[in-house]
Amino acid sequence: MPRLSAALLLAGAMLLAATPFTGRAAAQDSEVYDRIEELHGDAAGFDRPLRQLVLAMRSGDAETIAGLAEYPLSVKANGETYDVENAEDFVENFDDLVTPETRRAVGRQQYQDLFVSSEGVMLANGAVWMGAVCDDNACDESHWAIIAINN
Repeated sequence: MPRLSAALLLAGAMLLAATPFTGRAAAQDSEVYDRIEELHGDAAGFDRPLRQLVLAMRSGDAETIAGLAEYPLSVKANGETYDVENAEDFVENFDDLVTPETRRAVGRQQYQDLFVSSEGVMLANGAVWMGAVCDDNACDESHWAIIAINN
C-alpha cells in the first residue's frame, strides 16, 4: 500500500507540474466554463471540439476543420461572404476561406481568453465562432460546431 500511495502522490505532483495555468488562469477557465454552461449548456462537451480545432488550425488540417463545421457555413474572406455548402467545398477552397493569420490566431487560442455570448463562443477576436447546434427540434441533444469564420 505505501508503494501505491507514493506512486499516486508522484503522479499527482507530475500532473500539477505539467499544468501550465496559474491560479488566475484557472479562475478565468472556471469563469469561461460557467458562462458556456449558463448560456449554452454542455460546457464539458465543448472541450474536445475546441482542442481539435486549435490543433487543426496549427497544422492547417482542412479535413478536421471541415468536419467540425456546421453547414451551410458562413465565411467572410477576401472582402466577400461565402455560404460554404459542405465539407468537400470547404476542403477544396480551404486556403481561400481561412487565412494564415486566422490559422495562427486560432492555433494560439487559450481557453481563458475565449469570449462567450448568447451567439456562441468567440475565438481569436472573432475570427471563428463555435456554437452548440441542436440535433433535434426540441434541442434535447446538441453538438459543438464552427458556425462562422470571419477572416
